Amino acid sequence: MTATVEYAPSRAERFSDGFYLLLSGIFLTSLTLGNIVGITKFVDLGIFVIPAGLLAYPITFLATDIMSEIYGRKRAQQLVWTGFAMNFFMLGLMALGHVLPDAAGVSGAASTFDTVYDFMKPNVIASMIAYLVAQSLDVQAFHFWKRLTKGKHLWLRNNASTIGSQIVDTLLILSILYATGGLGAEIDTLPELFALMASSYAFKFCFALFDTPFFYLGVYVLRRKVGIVPEAVEEV
Repeated sequence: MTATVEYAPSRAERFSDGFYLLLSGIFLTSLTLGNIVGITKFVDLGIFVIPAGLLAYPITFLATDIMSEIYGRKRAQQLVWTGFAMNFFMLGLMALGHVLPDAAGVSGAASTFDTVYDFMKPNVIASMIAYLVAQSLDVQAFHFWKRLTKGKHLWLRNNASTIGSQIVDTLLILSILYATGGLGAEIDTLPELFALMASSYAFKFCFALFDTPFFYLGVYVLRRKVGIVPEAVEEV
């Protein structure tokens, strides 16, 4: 009888798998939270007035850029598709909770649930259309700049891919929400829409510049711990 030898992953492989799960969790949590909060509240950051859900959303682009750099284009794109599916899964569960009857005497905030759900429906649909286009563009642009610079200039591919894809994301999601009445009575004219687009994109632009050190840190730590040569995982 041949003895079965169990494969024991190396320390670097365990670290790589653990960080991949952590990065995926951060990505999916930020994406889902952004869609649940959505436009239920606008926050005043002094020079920016943005939907509260937007506070979480730019983190997803940082996550996909690190994923692209370390784990390759295909795994980054898989994460984008997973996030797309999970948000519709979340919307389905919310819809189920919405249609099921309230438990009398127990449902202390049923009206709050229904209000959030009514706000969330158009937001999730618009967000997922914009998200799929923008995130896919981000992944492709990241690797375009990586090939163009022959793997050099991390800051360039991180910022160029994110800044460009965020323009598409901002225009798509806010245009769809405006056309469907999802922005509410506060944003009901084109000048107000354009002002919101400008403010939202300005926040995303600044966040893209701000996250560059974190991108460098994440890539540096992973390269040291895992020993990955970026060019070797370009098509992994």
